[in-house]
Amino acid sequence: MKRRHLLSAAAWCSTALLPWQALAQEAPSWPTKPVRMLVGSAPGGGTDAMARAVADRLAPLLKQPVIVENRPGVSNTLAVDITAKSTDGHTMVMGVVTAHAIAPHLLKLGYDNNKDLIPVAFVGSVPNVLVVGNSVAANSVAELVAMAKKHPHQINFASSGTGSTQHIAAEVFKDAAGVDITHVPYKGSAAALVDLVSGQVQMSFDTMPSVIGQIKAGKLRPLAVTSPQRNAQLPQVPTTAEAGLSGVEISAWYGIYMPASTPKAVVQKVHDEVNKVIAMPETKTRLEAVGAELRPMAQADFASFHMAEYQRFGDIIRKNNIKLD
Repeated sequence: MKRRHLLSAAAWCSTALLPWQALAQEAPSWPTKPVRMLVGSAPGGGTDAMARAVADRLAPLLKQPVIVENRPGVSNTLAVDITAKSTDGHTMVMGVVTAHAIAPHLLKLGYDNNKDLIPVAFVGSVPNVLVVGNSVAANSVAELVAMAKKHPHQINFASSGTGSTQHIAAEVFKDAAGVDITHVPYKGSAAALVDLVSGQVQMSFDTMPSVIGQIKAGKLRPLAVTSPQRNAQLPQVPTTAEAGLSGVEISAWYGIYMPASTPKAVVQKVHDEVNKVIAMPETKTRLEAVGAELRPMAQADFASFHMAEYQRFGDIIRKNNIKLD
């Protein structure tokens, strides 16, 4: 009798383990259908550029199409919300500092930024660039500050949306320079740049991929970059610190996030394949041409970086009393 019970229990355990064994076997063969890579901004912006550069090279490695899907809105968090709640096992998001380190301090989100998502693969970062339109007479940060002090509330700055790095950088700039300038939020960088070039707004702290083409075409004038060092694409442009403004250091960073329910084997596979993509000479050339600095990280290091940036921007937001309009 005891032997029969033992055999029965063993058979039950073997049967109960089958789904988990199947999952373990299936994970390495992932993906089994096209993969969605969501982007929280409109086509033409920095996040979109990073996503497409990765997706184009990632698809052949995964042996499935990687479809970039733009879902702009709510400070880049709409795409993150969809990803966090997805259950198809084939959805990821090109995360950006706006959504993962800034918005959680400003918005009531429908997901937990630090629990419902996994930081999978860090891609790189780009500085924000203080640019002005050609209708603005200032040729340096000092001249722009003097103009803003002489004409308070009359200089408008564009951003890709409330709570974006463009918005945060300009708010920190206002505090550091002691000026009053007016925020004009747009739904993405592309729309903001149209009005900046045409003179409807006067300045912006947009990301390098969004503005480098307009700068090279002579339609926008760069006054400073917000990174600690000068950028190789604009070596003649000073950093904000060199221009006399301390503490105005804001960079947009990008990385792949997936739902927290994603199997570890899939997370590891995506991490490894994305790192292969950013190591490819074609990818490096494509992204470095728009001012990106590619920095591969171990998955655990990206998770630590995510939390450090979340805390850093929380401190900036509280110190400068930044709130949504």
